[in-house]
Amino acid sequence: MALIKWDPFKDLLTLRERMNRLFEEAFPFRTEEREFIGSTWVPAVDIYEKDNELVLTAEVPGIKEDDIEIKIEDNTLILKGERKFERETKEENYHRIERSYGSFYRSFTLPDYVDQDKIRAEYENGVLRIVMPKREELKPRKIKVLKPSSPEKANKK
Repeated sequence: MALIKWDPFKDLLTLRERMNRLFEEAFPFRTEEREFIGSTWVPAVDIYEKDNELVLTAEVPGIKEDDIEIKIEDNTLILKGERKFERETKEENYHRIERSYGSFYRSFTLPDYVDQDKIRAEYENGVLRIVMPKREELKPRKIKVLKPSSPEKANKK
């Protein structure tokens, strides 16, 4: 009986090759480039509150202003748009595509204190900023505390 030296890394490489073949057979149409081109994405948002307004900022780099739609329906703020894959270079010339492309849809329920008629949007350097002013009657206000007047002072007037 001959002794055979065991190489654990050879077994791992064999297992890796078998797994790669299994996935290639199961998903023959999926290449690295196509995986990212067709993937869905949503822009990241930050929402913060100031004394007089609520502000939403969304990161939408590579999207033109005209490709962004902002709507208000049933007390809901809706952001829609699409980042298109520009084919300036042939697909086979790409080494790696990691950015996501395609259409997006985000919706946010607006609080009751937002004045929907005065909402405005600004777009600069790939950042969309939506400012939602608070209603006048609901803005916080300070009330001055007065000393109670005595009945004697009231009669002298």
